[in-house]
Amino acid sequence: MEEESLHEAFWAVSRRMREQAKREMEPWGVAPSQFRALNTLLAHGQMRLSTLAEHLRIAPRSATEVVDELESRGLAERRPDPADRRATLVALTAQGRSTGTEIRAARAAAGAALFATLDRSDRAELARILRKLL
Repeated sequence: MEEESLHEAFWAVSRRMREQAKREMEPWGVAPSQFRALNTLLAHGQMRLSTLAEHLRIAPRSATEVVDELESRGLAERRPDPADRRATLVALTAQGRSTGTEIRAARAAAGAALFATLDRSDRAELARILRKLL
């Protein structure tokens, strides 16, 4: 019974965080899947679509759809790969970098507010436990 309630509590917090993330991204009109791609490109720079799909742990076709949407909004662009003219790289535009950075800051502030209800030692313990579960 105790494990089941812990499981449910974990999922309830997870749901709350997903719903909060959607609200945080609303001002930019960015979906969570799009932000994940923006965030990956911010962290790692331009990359092939297949590499982006690997980072996101999604099918290449799904990554294509995400990039298509980002590209249509001016947040990302496809470029020829100088190392292989048959390949294409995905890169953020200046607007994409700016948008990704702004969303990161909003999400960090919201995360800090969520975890502010815990004292420093509880946050450290939670971080330790979550890393162990990963």
